[in-house]
Amino acid sequence: MEAIDQVARIQAEWARERPDVDVSPQGVIGRLHRLGLLLTEQLCLVYRRYGLSEGEFDVLAALRRAGEPFERAPGELASHTMVTTGAMSKRIDRLERDGLVTRRRSAADGRGRVVGLTPAGRDLIDRAFTEHMRNERHLLEGLEAEDAAQLERLLTRWLATVEPRVP
Repeated sequence: MEAIDQVARIQAEWARERPDVDVSPQGVIGRLHRLGLLLTEQLCLVYRRYGLSEGEFDVLAALRRAGEPFERAPGELASHTMVTTGAMSKRIDRLERDGLVTRRRSAADGRGRVVGLTPAGRDLIDRAFTEHMRNERHLLEGLEAEDAAQLERLLTRWLATVEPRVP
């Protein structure tokens, strides 16, 4: 028998108060939302150990994933991290101030800018990413490998129906 969780209690209360409304979607959406909040808390613990916010980790990771020479244009970084260019500028400012990234004019387009990882930034993101993957693996320990794989397939399929297509 499964334990009654917070979402089940909320569903029961709504079912009692509004029996005319089907509250079954809350079973999935409510739990995913709650799980997302709890997972984010646990992920941010690792980022903070490295002096990073979640957004700053994302910027460094996007640059590292770019491969040599570990550079991207600010607009490209924004699309790889799903934030606005204004928010991206603030993140880049802090990372540059901390010596983790540099900004320079683009060789291809003198008007454009390019953001690149410094050696210190690459070292930091490599160490943080290794711990991040250990943490994610730990967070999945409550699931059997087969269940995790099935959940990944289901979430991938569902996400494709909800998320706007990436060009």
